[in-house]
Amino acid sequence: MKYIMFEDFSGEALPILFPNRIGFLEFREQIPYTKVLSAGYVQIRSEGISCHGECKELNTKTRLEDSGIIREKLDAAES
Repeated sequence: MKYIMFEDFSGEALPILFPNRIGFLEFREQIPYTKVLSAGYVQIRSEGISCHGECKELNTKTRLEDSGIIREKLDAAES
């Protein structure tokens, strides 16, 4: 899967995951948040969550903290 990490309107990091068949730029154009913090690919497996890669179209790449942020959002009762 792909992901883009946005800064939401309250200043918090907000990851949005989407299928590989959708282009980064195509997806980004549909989201109202103005700031992209990072983007790349995410793997969710029994061992955990890992992020890797980059997004040349958005001129960004994964960050070390992205996996933890995605894990926290998926574990939260209400996100």
